[in-house]
Amino acid sequence: MNRKYTKEEIRDVVNLIRENFKDVLLTADIIVGFPGETDKEFDETYELLKEIKLYKIHVFQYSKREGTRAALFPDQVLPEIKDKRSKKVIELSEKNQREYNENYIGKEVDVLVEEKQGNMCKGHTKNYLYVMIENGKEDIKNKIVKVKIEKAETEVIIGKIK
Repeated sequence: MNRKYTKEEIRDVVNLIRENFKDVLLTADIIVGFPGETDKEFDETYELLKEIKLYKIHVFQYSKREGTRAALFPDQVLPEIKDKRSKKVIELSEKNQREYNENYIGKEVDVLVEEKQGNMCKGHTKNYLYVMIENGKEDIKNKIVKVKIEKAETEVIIGKIK
């Protein structure tokens, strides 16, 4: 895909960011099945993704666009291979998210409350973790509240106001 960086540079940047920013959430967009992508190349990308443990990986399957140079490339990757590769990366992303979120169980976090739905409020932490808060009738929308996390799922952590 004509990228101008190496996996070593990616690894170094990720490590540098993590050394300098506490609890940073790193995400990436990954395209699988670009024309000519071999099993070996995909496996190398997957191993790097496993190593750097991004919080969320947005996975896209390459789709041929008429008028682009890539549409003319030989070795277009079969749809079933793109499906298999994207599922594998999505599973890794979900595993990473779940593990990261589980580290918050029992911790207290500050949450900016953005929305109320029934007995639940929704908001985000300063590092953009999605939080659902068990809350009665108190109006806490647009406020920052301290929340003790009791449960973690793949996409969300859940807690009560401290």
